[in-house]
Amino acid sequence: MSKLLEILDLETTFGEGDGAVRAVRGATLAVDRGESHALVGESGSGKSVTALSVMQLLPYPLARHPAGSITFDGQELVGAPGATMRDIRGNKIAMIFQEPLTSLNPLHSVEKQISEVLFLHQLMTPKQARARVLELLDLVGLTEAAASRLHALPHEFSGGQQQRIMIAMALANDPDLLIADEPTTALDVTIQAQVLKLMKDLQQRLGMAMLLITHDLGIVRRMADTVSVMNGGEIVEQGATRDVFERPRHGYTQHLLAAEPRGRTEPADPDAPEVMAGRDVKVWFPVKKGLLRRTVAHIKAVDGISLEVRRGHTLGVVGESGSGKSTLGRALLRLERSEGAILFGGQDIQGWQFKKMRPLRREMQIVFQDPFGSLSPRLSVGQIIEEGLIVHGVGASYEERRRIVGAALEEVGLEAGMQDRYPHEFSGGQRQRISIARALVLKPKFIVLDEPTSALDMSVQAQIVDLLRDLQAKHDLAYLFISHDLKVVRAVSHEIAVMRGGRVVEFGPTDQIMDDPRDPYTKALMAAAFEMKADETGVVSS
Repeated sequence: MSKLLEILDLETTFGEGDGAVRAVRGATLAVDRGESHALVGESGSGKSVTALSVMQLLPYPLARHPAGSITFDGQELVGAPGATMRDIRGNKIAMIFQEPLTSLNPLHSVEKQISEVLFLHQLMTPKQARARVLELLDLVGLTEAAASRLHALPHEFSGGQQQRIMIAMALANDPDLLIADEPTTALDVTIQAQVLKLMKDLQQRLGMAMLLITHDLGIVRRMADTVSVMNGGEIVEQGATRDVFERPRHGYTQHLLAAEPRGRTEPADPDAPEVMAGRDVKVWFPVKKGLLRRTVAHIKAVDGISLEVRRGHTLGVVGESGSGKSTLGRALLRLERSEGAILFGGQDIQGWQFKKMRPLRREMQIVFQDPFGSLSPRLSVGQIIEEGLIVHGVGASYEERRRIVGAALEEVGLEAGMQDRYPHEFSGGQRQRISIARALVLKPKFIVLDEPTSALDMSVQAQIVDLLRDLQAKHDLAYLFISHDLKVVRAVSHEIAVMRGGRVVEFGPTDQIMDDPRDPYTKALMAAAFEMKADETGVVSS
């Protein structure tokens, strides 16, 4: 096979002089026509910078290429004129980004954003573009959107649906090379399997090459023909996927292969007191149409769910994107308007006004999926964590609050002196530890963990899982753990609730749900997870 993309001794730096940061250091790799090549490594290793260098999307003059070459189909891309890159981007090379919501225009409909690519590169008429948009949305599994939601805005879709819209946009012009930067990070296991199968099928049908950037080694085994392992801006090992995974030579590769969430959480007291419970909880969003905006139907995000979380217990909540997992978590915290009883410490807090709820906020906290998006970039880490102390009157002086913040940071494995730094100065795993410290500083009884590990490297996931288990054992915390990663759920949960379409279709002890599921949907979830795990024993080749 001939080389489609060739990167040779690439150097990428940010800044100049003594303060310059060498993000990519002498990277060399090649992707043949029709081949899947994976670029793996932990956060900060230089994977995404390498991909953005190919697309020439790094901010100039802040980012430079002091040395090296990037050729696509024999054409040099480093320093290529803007007109050349505009012709290549989206037409010959397409890219799927990790965060779809930040990549999609919040003011434009789905149809408009996908059509824009077709108008620009294929000069289609509106009628032709609409037909192609419908075809693409159906192709990526958004049949409902294709039928009735073309005019919906990105925020009206779930995270998994947003990612599928991004994939539809990337595939619109049948590119020769698809760069996929963590394309399934935020997707649940069933949709992840569907999306990966879709990408593999499309690649084989179109003869498309793929550069896959990921930290999920299971996906690499499933998708890639060849792999490059990146650490500290350097490619430390590369070769055929089977060879690299079965006979890793470099110590860093061996570290990556050994790192994943393991073990089980310690057994919890089945008679422990109930901390949080919901009784027939409903969250229905009205669908309004017509000039008078009358309610014609409801989206039943949470539809009559009853559950309980006991002290020292973790209830794992799993299900597909859009099943209502996050909405349920917010409803239990009274952050989403709902119906039904919500019991905290035996008290029904449903209907309590803001002023009455405020003291309880100290005892119930949430850790969000995206730590960077939930931490203010304008505040130091100390100010972010201190905010809750000030609101609830904890700490008589600035010095005392600073001491409390320092202790919270140390408890999550960071240094007290880090509180004077800002969120952008930390890695993804460190930012998630800061988010956990912010939740812990008020000594809560109940914490909702909404996909707290989905955007993290495998080794960092294992660290966060260990941290959460240690903190639970130390403080007797009750967790509601929302995730699509069944390995992580198994490692932290005592019980599991499986959600689909706003309802709990199966509930029970972790081992029973994982090893002997009874509901057909739960069986499908476990089968998808088992298929992904089985693929780790071999390589799917083109």
